[in-house]
Amino acid sequence: MDSAPEVAASVWRKDDEMMLKFSPCIEMLFTDLPFLERIEQVAKLGFGAFEFWGWNNKDLPGILRKCEEVGIKVAVFGISPREGRTAPIIDPRRRGEFLEAVRASVDVAAELGTKTLIVTTGNEIPELSRGEQRESIIAALTEAAPIVEASGITLVLEPLNTLVDHPGYFLSSSKEAFSIVGEVGSPNVKILYDIYHQQIMEGNIISTIETNIDKIGHFHVADVPGRHEPGTGELNYRNIFKHIERSGYQGYVGLEFRPSGPSAESLKEVLEIAGSR
Repeated sequence: MDSAPEVAASVWRKDDEMMLKFSPCIEMLFTDLPFLERIEQVAKLGFGAFEFWGWNNKDLPGILRKCEEVGIKVAVFGISPREGRTAPIIDPRRRGEFLEAVRASVDVAAELGTKTLIVTTGNEIPELSRGEQRESIIAALTEAAPIVEASGITLVLEPLNTLVDHPGYFLSSSKEAFSIVGEVGSPNVKILYDIYHQQIMEGNIISTIETNIDKIGHFHVADVPGRHEPGTGELNYRNIFKHIERSGYQGYVGLEFRPSGPSAESLKEVLEIAGSR
């Protein structure tokens, strides 16, 4: 069984200075365990938060009970409708469905004490021009902004790579993503900057982060190639973490990777990299 040993791995302080706050994604970690047991394993490693993808296929009362039992928070999860799949925000014909999913997800976020919700665009729609789909994203997020602003929640729009994992996905460029949230113009609509996806698509990671940190509401990390834990590939995560910390970023850094070995060992490797900056 891939379970975490009893350790006191602090991700919060080093020499009395605040460190980055990490939230392991339990959709990809401890996958040999039932979902609620994964929460417990993350807490045993000393993490103060975790994250997952959609909520409408989860035992929400069970998640809340487990969080209270082990003293951990839900950092972020994805926008979902109460049933089925979320309508893509690139489709103006389904805007109402998307907004209903936002309202439902805001309600769930309030129950779980979560302040950040992930938005994805969906794959390109052949019968609509790229310009029409881009305008639909801006309009959908603009209409959703007052809903989340009233609840103190931030929506984070996620660009993904189209070269390895998500062929056909609409939004792959961080430059376009930052431009979109700039046009929306809400402090509660930002970007989920996934370092793995953006290394594949464009590189220039540290400069992009430092230039756009005010528009980043959440990070995801994994190494390239393979989407394994930091330290297994070409990215210098020790330096990347240092620059994120120096930027003054206050949110969570999501550990959304496929562990190359036991999940507990891979998570401890991340903590060692982060703690040796």
